[in-house]
Amino acid sequence: MGEQGGGGDDDPQKIKRIAAAAYDYDNDSRWASYWENVLVPPHMSYHPDLVGHFKRKFYKRYIDPDFMVEAMSTGSSGATSSQSSGPTRRSSTPPSSDNTSRPRDTGSSTQSARNATSRPFDRRSIHFSVNSWVILVGLFAILPLVPPHIFHKAYRLALLGTICSSFYSLYTVHGKPRAWNLAALQPWFQGILGTKEFIRLVYCLTFITSHLHIKFALIPVLIWALEHVAKYLRRNFSRSNLYRKYLEDPCLWIDSNASTLGIMASHAEIALGLLLILSLLSWHRNIIHTFMYWQLLKLMYHSPATAGYHQSAWTKIGRTVNPYLNRYAPFLSRPVSAVQRWWFR
Repeated sequence: MGEQGGGGDDDPQKIKRIAAAAYDYDNDSRWASYWENVLVPPHMSYHPDLVGHFKRKFYKRYIDPDFMVEAMSTGSSGATSSQSSGPTRRSSTPPSSDNTSRPRDTGSSTQSARNATSRPFDRRSIHFSVNSWVILVGLFAILPLVPPHIFHKAYRLALLGTICSSFYSLYTVHGKPRAWNLAALQPWFQGILGTKEFIRLVYCLTFITSHLHIKFALIPVLIWALEHVAKYLRRNFSRSNLYRKYLEDPCLWIDSNASTLGIMASHAEIALGLLLILSLLSWHRNIIHTFMYWQLLKLMYHSPATAGYHQSAWTKIGRTVNPYLNRYAPFLSRPVSAVQRWWFR
């Protein structure tokens, strides 16, 4: 299953593409200012290819100048020909180059930071509060000596907090459909389908509605919450003496090891899928939840936000397992081929 997903693991541009897809744009005030100044037709505002293209351009401009952004496909570029050469500014006198536009973006990002400081209950503060709550109850739930009834409550509260955070993020970033009919729901749903928030929402809904309570399922949840809290603390409390004394080193470690944490989360998600398959042999089996979770794993494999980590993990699994299957269980080649056709479809 991994043969087609991970060729060229050492390609530096592939690593940069993975980092660009995994970057947390929603919590970067510069991205909000950048996206507000991009003129997009209303019917293309939820198009994932278009949004992803401008996210990659933003990442090249502000995060990694060595990152190479590929040109948009013909279908997308034809619908947005006015943006093909760069983000179209809403001003009547657009800047002539990136160097002239940076002071304006810097000013707007500074203004956004001031607004965030003056409003104690803005979107980022709400996300920070919820994710801090998730870390507290999640760490309490994974303690080995916690009584079962307390563990079950803490387990569900951690998942519920991530559900609330992901749902709120989806609402603030993508809004709600323009109308409650198929014509309006379809492009809106396509716009959120591959986002990290949607994947996390479905992940937590899958486990909070299951009668199985697996401590292992909290590992990705805690990683997501730690990454968000660390970024928020670095951005808003970098001048605090308390932060510099106790929290600066852990936050720097989390931020500098984002790729390692992403790999760890993807391995945990895949291991959970295998555990659910093994649970089908016990009295606690649930075929519907197992099928739903493997559909989610398939989405993670193909979604740009998580594809890099999952494709790399499945490639390593394929390189390890396939020789044993071919040698000791050749009769499984046809079922495995059928599963691969469904997986890559």
